[in-house]
Amino acid sequence: MRLTVKERKKAAAIVAPRYQKARKKERGLILDEFTKLTGYGRRYASYVLRTHGKKIWINTETVLVADARKRKTRKKERIYDAAVVAPLKKTWEMMDYICGKRLAPILKELIPRLIRFGEIRLTQAAKDKLMKISPATIDRILAPERKKYKIKGRANTKPGTLLKSQIPIRTFSQWNDKRPGFVEIDLVGHDGADGSGEFLQTLDVTDVATGWTVRHRQ
Repeated sequence: MRLTVKERKKAAAIVAPRYQKARKKERGLILDEFTKLTGYGRRYASYVLRTHGKKIWINTETVLVADARKRKTRKKERIYDAAVVAPLKKTWEMMDYICGKRLAPILKELIPRLIRFGEIRLTQAAKDKLMKISPATIDRILAPERKKYKIKGRANTKPGTLLKSQIPIRTFSQWNDKRPGFVEIDLVGHDGADGSGEFLQTLDVTDVATGWTVRHRQ
């Protein structure tokens, strides 16, 4: 059973005093047990046990005490700042709140056009970041906005099991057929985020190769 980071630090705090008081032969045995328990390499394990609780005097009034249970929190530099997030939100709204997997490929074509027609203004650095942003990062950045608008994959249909094994189903990113005849079908409910009662529904059929679309409302 592998210990968590917190459990390893607790183990180090318990074993360190015994290790520091032990003789050379005993230290070897303690180190064997500790590395087996924590999964640390011998060199690092020895360093952790040696330094835990050691005092370093800075001056006559200040002393530092090493503690294996504490770790300095590193602040990661923020890559996608407001200069990137704001135009990303605007683009997402323009594209009707689509998911990151669908938005990321479109940005490479859409961003230059929006800049050309004056819809958005970007620095070169912000533009470069938007052109290579990943779908996962898009979803992470827009998660608070999705929560605000309560956008969470609303669907009025459920996948059927009867035809699932007979009809091949692929996502938009898996289509590589260049000839007409392969279509994507979506049923859209115009319920205004409230599925109760009656509302208009649209069955949308789009040919992947040609973009030809037929809509039927009821």
